[in-house]
Amino acid sequence: MKEINAANCFAALGHETRLAIFRALVRAGDEGAPVGALQEALGVPGSTLTHHIQTLARAGLVQQQRDGRVLTTRADYEQMRDLMNFLTDDCCKGLGIFDRDNAA
Repeated sequence: MKEINAANCFAALGHETRLAIFRALVRAGDEGAPVGALQEALGVPGSTLTHHIQTLARAGLVQQQRDGRVLTTRADYEQMRDLMNFLTDDCCKGLGIFDRDNAA
C-alpha cells in the first residue's frame, strides 16, 4: 500500500461515526449489513450515514451492493489487511539512521 492510500484510509477512519460504521461492518462479517440496519444499530440519520459510507467507500474500506431496494454495505477485508500490513511491515527494523556495527 502506498502512503497516500494509507493516509486516505486513516483520514476516513479518523471520524468517530465512520470508525463506528467500519467496526460494525467488520463485526457483521462477509455478509455485511443493509444500510437500514446500520442506521438503526448506530442511531445515525440516513443522510449522515450515506455521507460517511461514501467517505469510507472512496478510501476503499467498504463496498456496497444493491439488490432491489436493499443496499448492503460490506467491509473490504483486503483493504483492511493491506492497511494493517502497512503499519506493521517495517516493525522493529530501526530508524536506519545509524549502522549498528558502529553504534558501540
